[in-house]
Amino acid sequence: MHVDLNLLTALDALLEEQSVGVAATRLHLSQPAMSRTLSRIRDATGDEILVRTGRTMTLTPRALVIRQQVHQLVQQAQALLAPDPELDLTRLERTFSVRCHDALALALGPRVLALIAERARGVTVRFLGESSEDDDDLRHGRVDLEITSSEPAHSEMRRQVIGHDRAVVVTRREHPAAGRRLTRKRYAEALHVIVSRRGRLRDPIDDALATHGLRRRVVASVATTSVALHWVQQTDLFVVVPGKACGATVQALGLRSSALPLELGDVPIIQAWHPMYERDKAHAWLRERVRECVEALCAEGA
Repeated sequence: MHVDLNLLTALDALLEEQSVGVAATRLHLSQPAMSRTLSRIRDATGDEILVRTGRTMTLTPRALVIRQQVHQLVQQAQALLAPDPELDLTRLERTFSVRCHDALALALGPRVLALIAERARGVTVRFLGESSEDDDDLRHGRVDLEITSSEPAHSEMRRQVIGHDRAVVVTRREHPAAGRRLTRKRYAEALHVIVSRRGRLRDPIDDALATHGLRRRVVASVATTSVALHWVQQTDLFVVVPGKACGATVQALGLRSSALPLELGDVPIIQAWHPMYERDKAHAWLRERVRECVEALCAEGA
């Protein structure tokens, strides 16, 4: 059965106005066009809907029964097709899933949560760690927002560069090399732990060293920067981490950071999301708050 839902709007007008002419004027139709629409409604419902009584029209018993229901359906349809109302943060209740590496979660979490507590107390955020394998969680809507240094795997995903960080070398303050200028050769001669969610023992730093004829000794890899920094605190290992994201942790652990003696350039901080959230006002509000927090983090000590 194929139902022309446009008939609902006409039926609502006819039931409320109880006049073909007045209903036609209300819907900006000619009276003959409205009469043809009434005929189609009668065919669809199997009921006369409106019958003439002298100079006026009277609703049939069935029309009286369905009048309120028809009006509610039309109102619901209009609400569904209308633009989203203005975002009311005081009434917003929603849970967002945000995925990023642990250093960013540690640096951004308190900032983002402070804004939420101040402006949108009904919002909850699930901070998820990076997966050890590539997945389609962002593409399938299981992750609302992903913050990373890499371009989204799928070109249709929306993206925004919201900041830049720079890699730094971190050691414990009592390291034998402390106080000496960190050259490429001294850096390469040290023992290293690298951060890799996939457990890799090589990264772009090794490629950069190779162009200078150098090779470093990587003795371990670990999935998170937090673990790596705690290892460095207790050993003579070197680790390279994003300086802005890890700055507070490096300071809290009493560690020492220095410039990496290689030109790798700044690392972008990119937030990515599914196109279905592009015009979602609550999602856009979260994206803007994350951008503000990252910009503030990157500006500190710049």
